[in-house]
Amino acid sequence: MLKRTPLFALHQQLGARLVEFGGWEMPVQYSSIMDEHQAVRTAAGIFDICHMGEVYVQGKKAGEFLNYLLTNDIKKLGVNDGQYSLMCNDKGGVIDDLYVYRVAAEGFLLIINASRIEPDVAWMQQQLAAWDGAKEVMLSNESDRYGAIAIQGPAVAKFIDSAFQLNGQQGPSALKKNQLGFYKLQGEEFFVGRTGYTGEDGFELVGSADKISTAWVHLLDVGRPYGLKPAGLGARDTLRTEVCYPLYGHELTEEITPIEAGVGFFVSLDKGPFIGRERLALQKSTGISRKCIAFKMADKAAPPRPGYPIWSGGNDSQKIGEVVSGTQSPSLGIGIGLGYVPPDFSKPGSAIEIEVRTRKFPATVVQKPIYRKPD
Repeated sequence: MLKRTPLFALHQQLGARLVEFGGWEMPVQYSSIMDEHQAVRTAAGIFDICHMGEVYVQGKKAGEFLNYLLTNDIKKLGVNDGQYSLMCNDKGGVIDDLYVYRVAAEGFLLIINASRIEPDVAWMQQQLAAWDGAKEVMLSNESDRYGAIAIQGPAVAKFIDSAFQLNGQQGPSALKKNQLGFYKLQGEEFFVGRTGYTGEDGFELVGSADKISTAWVHLLDVGRPYGLKPAGLGARDTLRTEVCYPLYGHELTEEITPIEAGVGFFVSLDKGPFIGRERLALQKSTGISRKCIAFKMADKAAPPRPGYPIWSGGNDSQKIGEVVSGTQSPSLGIGIGLGYVPPDFSKPGSAIEIEVRTRKFPATVVQKPIYRKPD
């Protein structure tokens, strides 16, 4: 039985096409992926992210524990700051990628991937139980209590403040990237972070699961004059692929390290011991055997899909890797993708070939991100 978010009935009313995603029945599109994608790039889109998990970590040694559990440096966070981080196993493989928000001096909120809630929480509890300061840390899975909405696009900052009862308080538009605040919407308090997964400016709201429908309807009403449209998983995937943001189960798995995935910037080797550090430090110093690349297809080639083989091209062409994410880019009008290849084939400008249904099509390795906003 597929799980449903608190917004499921609203998706049905909006005529969404619903699909299975990580054990949830979620909207893949409402109008079309192209239409929703362009709305986010040019105006605004609103996404249901209630399926994602929320975990509170609190207590005197909460920050110390999270610095042992995660790759990024928690000490960099002031109250009301957030950061992207990764949770690795002992071999440096990624158990999940997530966002950490410092919501109080000794309180942290982790936003984790929907398909990883159970394994993440089990891993955290296991690590905490074996950790010296466990008695001074409280860990609670609050995923069933909360719902969340992402609202993304260049027009969002123009109307987001008017959705909230500010009473003299500065609105969310005053937040800097990766900052958060607490605001009231129709009498209910929501946590709002200026983060997102599209490459556009945007905000993510987290609040009580039984009030999230009210927020969705209200935000749509406020934003509609500015071009706000509901957007599904299809547009979410094309948007994040264009800007090369990883998706768990594709670019990231328990067998792939952050260094191989190209997110080593979020690994703080100098902060002290943390789970997976030994392997990641070794990879930083001695190199890696595979690397996540971005590529563009030649103009008229079919779009790539996950699992398609990557070939070196040329007369002595050999299979060198596999596509992990691939799509037709609505912004660029060509096929684009991400895949793993040996470092020798990872330099931007390198010619490769993508095998599409037994035929090979030319492609070129490009610098990340694949899509850049025009000046």
